[in-house]
Amino acid sequence: MKRGLLLALVMVLVLSTATFAQELDRSETLVVTGAMWGPPSSWNILIPNPVQGVQGLVYETLFSYNPLTNEYRPWLAESGEWVSDNEYVIKLRQGIKWTDGEPFNAEDVVFTYEIAKNNELPYSPIWNWMESITAVDDYTVRVKFSEPHYDEWAGELYLRFIIPEHIWSKVPSSELLTRVNANPVGTGPYFYYSAQQDRMVWVRNDDWWGNDVFGKPKPKYIVDLVNVSNNITLGSLMKGEIDLSNNFIPGVEKVKEIVGLETWFDDAPYMLSWNTAKVYMNTLRKPMDDPKFRRALAFAINQDNIVNRVYGGLVLPANPTGLFGEGRVKYLDQDVVDELGFYYDPAKAKEMFDAAGYVDKNGDGWRDNPDGSPIKLEIIVPNGWTDWMEAIRSIAADAQAVGINLVPAFPDASVYDYNRFNRNFDMLIGNQQSTLSATPFDYWNRVFSDNIHGASVTSGNWGCYDNPVLFRWIDEFNVTNDEEVKQTLASNIQRVLLEDMPVIPLWHNGLWAQWTTLNWTNWPDEHNPYGLPCTWGNAYQLGFIDVLIGLEPVN
Repeated sequence: MKRGLLLALVMVLVLSTATFAQELDRSETLVVTGAMWGPPSSWNILIPNPVQGVQGLVYETLFSYNPLTNEYRPWLAESGEWVSDNEYVIKLRQGIKWTDGEPFNAEDVVFTYEIAKNNELPYSPIWNWMESITAVDDYTVRVKFSEPHYDEWAGELYLRFIIPEHIWSKVPSSELLTRVNANPVGTGPYFYYSAQQDRMVWVRNDDWWGNDVFGKPKPKYIVDLVNVSNNITLGSLMKGEIDLSNNFIPGVEKVKEIVGLETWFDDAPYMLSWNTAKVYMNTLRKPMDDPKFRRALAFAINQDNIVNRVYGGLVLPANPTGLFGEGRVKYLDQDVVDELGFYYDPAKAKEMFDAAGYVDKNGDGWRDNPDGSPIKLEIIVPNGWTDWMEAIRSIAADAQAVGINLVPAFPDASVYDYNRFNRNFDMLIGNQQSTLSATPFDYWNRVFSDNIHGASVTSGNWGCYDNPVLFRWIDEFNVTNDEEVKQTLASNIQRVLLEDMPVIPLWHNGLWAQWTTLNWTNWPDEHNPYGLPCTWGNAYQLGFIDVLIGLEPVN
């Protein structure tokens, strides 16, 4: 964000938070921050990143998913089941209406997918394996697959937002991804109320169909503030001007004791885990093309330094496989981890580097490549991401301690993005596309995608690790429903990833969430885990709607 815009937003926030009580009834208003990094600009559900809240507050999915229990719950759907190996039938709830009064029915579900067949949309690739989708009647949808991708479809059920056919069928193809779509028409519990440079305001839909099914959300208004500095956010939390922050706030474990902020856990790590932060190594460059080098480096890195010194215990060290979450760890092969998992052991790292031929051949104090060429490497994260900046300082120091000349660098976020998309780096920290989900397939398919041979890489496999056998196993995991076969494939996948170490999972980035009870109580936490206190994209149908229903106003 440009400095001028940031300062303007800060001033607007400082001047305007005090007027909430005048603008809206504060006893009916929930104020959140941590999701928006710029002024609200598009409410188009078809683009990857519309204004936060469009996904879940306005548009809804067929099912919701609880990552804490690994359970699906019917939402717009009443039920869904595989009726054969390649056919899935959805029964929809009856009596649901769009917010303009039009009835919701099977044609809307069919249209949501067929519009992606006839136009280039982000989810159009589903038609590589979906054969047809038809409305059997007003409330029954039948989906046939040319090749059933069971795990991908499991994600579709709680990640694909259904759109109204009677509105989007009238939008020209050329405008599908460019239309701003302010005041969107959905089936969800909230409407567009107003938008300003520093906030998005939603108002409750008192005719929401879910009131009688799940319960009525308590806040009449939700004010979602654009992110500013940690200090301003913390000050606003302390004064009760903000109720929930999903920002990373350094030192929150100390602030909790002083000002009474609440977090998910009473003690460390305080936060739930949300994704996996990893060292990506560019396998197209030496010595990162050598799995022996990559694996030796893993033993050189002190995870505890990052967890405890950088994060103050707010995160957990990553499992060596990178897997976490109930839907993923049921496929974790602990025997493979015990055999091949890495841990901090600099002496072992030195032995492994020596055995692989990475020794100091010219006497300058740094290890060289086996052919004698010097090793001088760089590890990057975006400038201003203070936690990651400290993390790579720690990683670089660990590498240097075992003789690897690795230095940290902090390019602007745009340069960091350009470099990871274009293979222009030695090492970097990345957590993209590893968010908590219902299946390990999501993690493997994104972080180790085989879509690495184009002009740029957008798949998540930033280091361009190329292993056709692994790619085939990941695909096979997706297309089988046989749990015994899936367990065998999962073990094979974990074994090869630990042997080759294309990435080094280091910590599970937290679901940053700090809240106060000055205005709202009955927040979910480890003692009352009924929902997720998170306003990030795709988190509403993972439990934030439940939070809105469960909260109780103080006044």
